[in-house]
Amino acid sequence: MIAARALHYVFKIGNRAKNIQFFREILGMKVLRHEEFTQGCDAACNGPYDNRWSKTMIGYGPEASHFVIELTYNYGVREYALGNDFAGLTIKSRDILDRARRHGYPVAEEGAPGEPSVLLSPDGYRVLVVPEEVPAGADPVQRVALHVTELARSRAYWADTLAMVPVAGTPDPSPDRLALSYDQGKFVLELRQLAAGTPLDRAKAYGRIAFAVPHATQPHIDELIRQAGGTVLTPLISLDTPGKATVRVIILADPDGHEICFVDEEGFGALSALDPDSNAALDKYIAKDPFQEQ
Repeated sequence: MIAARALHYVFKIGNRAKNIQFFREILGMKVLRHEEFTQGCDAACNGPYDNRWSKTMIGYGPEASHFVIELTYNYGVREYALGNDFAGLTIKSRDILDRARRHGYPVAEEGAPGEPSVLLSPDGYRVLVVPEEVPAGADPVQRVALHVTELARSRAYWADTLAMVPVAGTPDPSPDRLALSYDQGKFVLELRQLAAGTPLDRAKAYGRIAFAVPHATQPHIDELIRQAGGTVLTPLISLDTPGKATVRVIILADPDGHEICFVDEEGFGALSALDPDSNAALDKYIAKDPFQEQ
């Protein structure tokens, strides 16, 4: 067994101003922390770029209790080619669609009553909105869905090797989908089978999903993956954030190349403390960004 907690999913964004407007004003998320870096990440957190970049953590509540989104912005990179690897971010909300319409933001697909409608972020990422009230204290973010080419192979990797537990009773409408969780379904990773013969294309906009585990568990994960003949993209490495806590991570790739980060809970708990100055700091950096129009 692996005692893990789902943390966030990474989106690479091209126009930072438009994306922040979408996540703040349309989805109703809050900026939790913002960090600027002068050079690329040793664990390729910003992709294969060795340049100035920023990380914005945004969500509906503290990272200690909510699944959030990491918006990664590489200065000078205006857009990324989208592949078919990311299937959608599901959010439960009665307000998002009304806000989208009030702001003139298109609803890409209208769902049947009670079914998700689809919004596209400024960079084309799919957000599935379930028009239901969120219980008090619950996280509106329900799941992240990824496409895979062989569901049985993916199940063996995520469930048998990484010990994610299939979620019983979830309303997946197709046998070509598998719902998995580390926390009895509070957050779900959904794997969706691509049509037979359709290759998976991660293109340039590929993301990464992150989980927290105890520091002592990380070497165990490394051993499990190596024994299973899996891929370790970045062996255990410590990452520094200026003025904040150091964390240790191990970065994996599943059989389809989806990137997975396991970060130590102890370091991440300190790193991810809510920074009340981040919202203003982000706006400041956006205003003086020389690489894009606002």
